[in-house]
Amino acid sequence: MSILGVTDPDFMQDEEISLFRDAVGKFFEDRATPERVAKWRADGMVEPAFWREAGEMGLLGVSVPEAYGGHGGDLRHDLVVIEQTQKHRVEGFAASLHNGIVIPYVLAHGTDAQKKKWLPGLVTGERIAAIAMSEPGAGSDLQSIRTSATKDGKGYRINGSKVWISNGQISNFIIVVAKTDPEEGAKGISLFIVETDKVQGFWRGKNLDKIGLAAQDTSELFFDDVWVPEECLLGGVEGRGFLQLMAELPKERLIIAFAGVITMEAALATTIEYTKNRKVFGQSLIEFQNTQFKLAEVKARATVAKVFMNHCVEQLLKGELDLTTAAIAKLWITENEFDIVNECLQLHGGYGYVNEYPIAHMFRNSRVQTIYGGSSEIMKVLIARSL
Repeated sequence: MSILGVTDPDFMQDEEISLFRDAVGKFFEDRATPERVAKWRADGMVEPAFWREAGEMGLLGVSVPEAYGGHGGDLRHDLVVIEQTQKHRVEGFAASLHNGIVIPYVLAHGTDAQKKKWLPGLVTGERIAAIAMSEPGAGSDLQSIRTSATKDGKGYRINGSKVWISNGQISNFIIVVAKTDPEEGAKGISLFIVETDKVQGFWRGKNLDKIGLAAQDTSELFFDDVWVPEECLLGGVEGRGFLQLMAELPKERLIIAFAGVITMEAALATTIEYTKNRKVFGQSLIEFQNTQFKLAEVKARATVAKVFMNHCVEQLLKGELDLTTAAIAKLWITENEFDIVNECLQLHGGYGYVNEYPIAHMFRNSRVQTIYGGSSEIMKVLIARSL
């Protein structure tokens, strides 16, 4: 049982899930050592070789059916990978993006031929995934994107630029959101697969220097008359892109919130340990009532978050998670996550500001949680629509 005292829900208590959790944790202990992760931070990215190692160990495409080269698991297995990535502080390894966000687009919306062509490489790590939605002038307002895909023979020519793209430097399989009919608004949006090593006119901007997530490469991407064959249109029919995005965004937002709960729990655990060992005026820091009250509040809020998250995951597994509930989870959990990490850093005093301590990394990395996947302000707009 965790520091929060919340037992795993019934759907996560299968013996097979427990064994998989142990195997994933052992893999990260062996292959994602602190020294290796430190190098990723220095380099600003995780080397592609690690993705292939993860593929060999069965950590990628876990929920992909065996018929498409996968492991035949389900969402629970993907959540275990995300959970263990967070708990072992494997910074930069965007398994949540690869497994939980990009692959489901292909699984849910790709044709059978597209699944057979692309899913096996995503499972082995030969293909590293990214999704290119945001642009310099269009973030959450996807209908305002300007990237275009114009029909040209038996294919399309893509022109435009994208920004804030995770896995931007190392990805070679990118879902690109583009307009095939600018006059049709949302109905004119389509999704395309760009295999970067098979096209001309594609190039990457610099790896952006961010406040946090130092090991996660984040880039601008540029498409200069990039021609892709018509089989790269996801689903094979123009104009379905916006509906495809709306179908998958609740899951993406819940995955971000799921990671937020794990961070809350980790922040509380490391702060309890620190305050027990830190002596101030002749007694442990945790013996002061102010410390106890602060940690009690953190535990209460984190516990509520975890119980609510378990409910949301159950809804998602049943196919019943709606847009509003996902927005509530994203808003409430990520806002509380950053606030909790901030409180925990304060209890570390000056040491909390030192990179040697885990809470410093949590502080920097948690800040973006309220921004990407739809900012808190956009979540409020979505929730308000349900009133």
